Amino acid sequence: MNTEQHEQYEYARRRIKQKKRLYYHFVLFLIGSLFFFLVEKFFDIQPFEGWYLWAVTIWFFLFILHFIKVYITDRFMNKNWERDQIERLMAKQEQRIKQLEQKIENESNSKKEF
Repeated sequence: MNTEQHEQYEYARRRIKQKKRLYYHFVLFLIGSLFFFLVEKFFDIQPFEGWYLWAVTIWFFLFILHFIKVYITDRFMNKNWERDQIERLMAKQEQRIKQLEQKIENESNSKKEF
């Protein structure tokens, strides 16, 4: 297996692991929410009014952040994105260096004329 194939394999393996963890998180969220509901209804444990809804809402918010990380952020900002950004910045730096060299050359030519 060459380097490029190995990188593709590692990327696919990492993405599958991320998705698997997200699905696990979702199932855990559903079971946990059901558990909170049952505790509130049958055991009448209420540290404060509406604690069940607050707990589920906060957990749902964390799940949404996890979802965004897996399906949006990591999908677009992967190694290829990093490489493209590095290449783009290096090209800008190279262009800026050439501009500065040209400016220095022009200034030195104008000084020689005097």
